[in-house]
Order: sequence, then structure tokens, then C-alpha cells
Amino acid sequence: MEIAQIQHIPEAMNVFKVLATGVLAFVLAFFITPFWAHFLYRKKIGIKIKKNSVQGEKLTYVSALHKNKEGTPTMGGVIIWLSVLLLAFASHFIFPWFACLVETDFIARLDFLSRSQVWLPLFALGAGGVLGLLDDYMSVKGIGKNKGGGMRFLMRFYWLFIIAGAGAWWFYDKLGWDEIHIPAVGDFSIGLWYIPLFIFVILFTAISSNETDGLDGLNAGVLLMAFSAFAAIAYAQNKMDLAAFCSAVSGALLAFLWFNVYPARFFMGDTGAMALGTTLGTVALLTDSVIVLFIIVFIYVLESGSVVIQLFSKRFFKRKVFLSAPIHHHFEALGWPEPKVTMRVWIFTMLTAVIGVIVAILGGG
Repeated sequence: MEIAQIQHIPEAMNVFKVLATGVLAFVLAFFITPFWAHFLYRKKIGIKIKKNSVQGEKLTYVSALHKNKEGTPTMGGVIIWLSVLLLAFASHFIFPWFACLVETDFIARLDFLSRSQVWLPLFALGAGGVLGLLDDYMSVKGIGKNKGGGMRFLMRFYWLFIIAGAGAWWFYDKLGWDEIHIPAVGDFSIGLWYIPLFIFVILFTAISSNETDGLDGLNAGVLLMAFSAFAAIAYAQNKMDLAAFCSAVSGALLAFLWFNVYPARFFMGDTGAMALGTTLGTVALLTDSVIVLFIIVFIYVLESGSVVIQLFSKRFFKRKVFLSAPIHHHFEALGWPEPKVTMRVWIFTMLTAVIGVIVAILGGG
């Protein structure tokens, strides 16, 4: 079959759009990486290993296990969200012009910057990225009331709450969304309760993403699988622009992961973890797959849950449940090599992501 004929098959073009967008994002991110990495190394924008927890207690395990990471550049997450933003706007403004130049609409069909499907995730990506970038800058420069610099948790929580609140208002008031889908059961209208649900989901994914970003390649691999899973879910729901967007994030993450695997050349930083966590929650809400989200990134439930349990136990029982929290540090403290912890988390997330996609498709949402 000739290419000209394939172009007239909608299913084939949809698959091409999703896959090609991912490849283009990978190439763009791979191209940006050397320039950004050179900038980070030249400016000596490196991390400082924390010696104390947010409660002021000495971090016995983490500081000892990660002391060799001191000075490794951070803010690598800029590569991911910048690549996606550039590609999104290029697909809308440059690709159609180029298509006219070569007299074919083949390239123009790669445009995925649609208002109904992509504007909100792009807003979340940009807003989370800027907030995280500011936090990273403060940490590197030693600015802020935290020991060692950086935003205090309550300040980050406050700004994430504002971002989540803005998204919740838009979904509820402008788009008229007030339902939650239970796979294989049905849709349930929850009225105004949709707003706190939206805010909770965004805060959960943003904070959990930040907490999971503690080992080389760990969170990048988790997010790669999560966005790939939601690309499949969006595709199944015939939301091709959103599927292409998720594919673009996955492609950029794959390029980032090339340099972030152990031993990492640079780290994602809060600018990547916050941006991608916030965006992941937004995508889950856009696909009406909140329940599925918690299946796909069940590792986030374990990571955040371990922190909550640890803090609760120390506060009320004056003892630790884990050697260190989040839980990936507990396994490190038990003697697991860092790459083993990371790869086992990847395998676990690969399994939960596949289960999540199956539940989403068979459960109708």
C-alpha cells in the first residue's frame, strides 16, 4: 500500500500521529540536553545533600548513602517540559506552514495543540515547571528559611494548592465537570465535591512525584510508564491530541532518562518532578481515570504512604517504622544497591501500569 493511500486511513494516521510525536519529542529533548547540561555544569548548579530532615533530625542513612552525589547538577527537568512546550507550539504554528511549503497535509496532521484536550495539561506543565524551577534555584543558592535553602514545604503546598484550585475551578465552572467514573460500575455526579477531589489528585501526584525523585532514574522511569499508559487510555477514548501530548512527554522523558540512569549526569529536580506530577494528575482527570491513576502509579501511594506513616509514628510513638523514608531509602538502608531499587520499582510500575490500562479500557474510562 502506498503512503498516499495510508494517509486516508484515519486509524493509521492516528497511530502515526501519536508515535511520531513521541519520536519528535525524544529527538528535540536529546538535542537540547547537551546545551542545558553544559549550562548547568558551567554555572555549578549542583545539589546539596541534606544533613537534616524537615523536623531538624539528622538524616543518618540518606546523607551517608548519597554523599557522593553532592554537586551533581539539578534542574534537568527543564529539558522535559521545555521540549514538550516547544513541540506543542511548533506543531500548531510551524508544521502547518511547512506542510503548505511542501504541498502536503501529512505533517500538518501532527498538530496536537487543541484547546479542549491539551491547553490544561500544558498550563499544569508550565506552572509546575516554573514553581519547581524557583524552588531548585533557591535550594542551589541557599535562599529561603529552610536549612540549606529552598522553599519551605508549606510554601510549596500553598502554590500547588493555587495551581490545583485554578484547574478545579476551570473544570467545574467552565467545562461543567462534576462526575467521577468508577471502572466497570459507572459515572457518579458528586457536584461541588469535584473541586476538592481535583485539588487532592493534583496535590497527590505533584508531592508524590517529588518524594519519589530520590534515586538516579527512579521517578523518570515511573513517569515514563505512567504517561505511556495514559497515552494508550487517551487513544482508546479517541482523544488523539491528548494521546499525542502524553506521547510527547514520554518521548522527552525517554531522552532525559538516557542521561539520568545510574550514575546520573544530572537530576530532574523539583522543576521536573512538580511539573510532571501536576500534569499527570491533570491528564488523569481529563480522561476521567482518577481511580485508574492510583493503580498505574501505585508506587506513589507506597512512597507517600511511607512518609506519612513514618512521620505519624515518630510524632506519636517516638519510633521509626522504616529505617528511612520514603520507602526507596528504606531499601537502600537495608543494603540494596541503588540500581536494584530503581529497576525493581520500574518492574513494579510496569506491571501496575499495564493493569491500569486494562482496567481503564475494559472498565470504560
